[in-house]
Amino acid sequence: MPPAVREKLDAFIRSKGLRQTAQRDAIVELIFASEDHFTAEELFDRFRKKGSSASRATLYRTLSLLTEADLLHEIDLGDGQTTYDPNFLDRPTHNHLVCIDCGKVLEFEDDHLEVLNDCLTRRLGFRPVKQSLRIEASCDQLRTKGQCPNLIQARLEGKRLPNRKK
Repeated sequence: MPPAVREKLDAFIRSKGLRQTAQRDAIVELIFASEDHFTAEELFDRFRKKGSSASRATLYRTLSLLTEADLLHEIDLGDGQTTYDPNFLDRPTHNHLVCIDCGKVLEFEDDHLEVLNDCLTRRLGFRPVKQSLRIEASCDQLRTKGQCPNLIQARLEGKRLPNRKK
């Protein structure tokens, strides 16, 4: 886990009058061991596969605590589920490209979008605080080759797939 995350979390826990727990620490370590987006259920499955014994309630309370501490963000990837993104501490403004076929999520940043955001908000009398954009698209692999390795891998790993609207 990045030291900045640990420091911010420890300070937040102290400010709330909470105590450190081994289960919460194990959940936090697992979350920040990867930059992957996840749902609570996906995290719970990963946690169980590691042989850990924290309850779902502990996991949900930890997710809520991390979200309140601004260390984890809830994002909407268009599939009707709450997805968590642990990458906002280092990159507070970033965007997501979501494949509607395989569910692959790519993060991207673009200075042009930030300039456009700044210009639009100021012109309308606002001051930008943060910016997030979700683009839903089909990856070229499925269209051009008839199959997508990301889709196959997602199915093998039992990952959720997008609710495709026809």
